[in-house]
Order: sequence, then structure tokens, then C-alpha cells
Amino acid sequence: MKKYILSLVLMLISIATFAQNNGTVEMADEMRGSGKIYVVVGVITIIFIGISFYLFSIDKKLSKLEKDHNQLRN
Repeated sequence: MKKYILSLVLMLISIATFAQNNGTVEMADEMRGSGKIYVVVGVITIIFIGISFYLFSIDKKLSKLEKDHNQLRN
């Protein structure tokens, strides 16, 4: 199993090194120039806040269920 994981990691590293360009990212430069990069950052921020809120609410509900379960056991 360790051999498979190690080979997968090495393969991903090799793909990442071949995928790199000479330090220029044309798409990012275009998006920054037209102001669309701020839309992308805004959407990512909204998604992150939504996921954080969802996880916080699940944790709150789970804590309440654990508390109720422990009270029923005793």
C-alpha cells in the first residue's frame, strides 16, 4: 500500500513540475487587468464563509446530540 501511495505522490510531483510555466501566468494577468480576479476572489471567499458556517452549525448540532445522549445514558 505504501508503494502505491509513494508512486502516486511522485507522479503528482512530476506532473506539477512539468506543468509549470516560466513564471508567467497569462490567464491571471488578463483577469487582473480586466478586474475579474476580484470576482474570483469574492466568490471563493463567499464559498469559504458558507462552508465554515455550515461546519460550525453541524458541530453545534452534534455537540447538542452528544450532550443529550450522555444525559440519557446516565
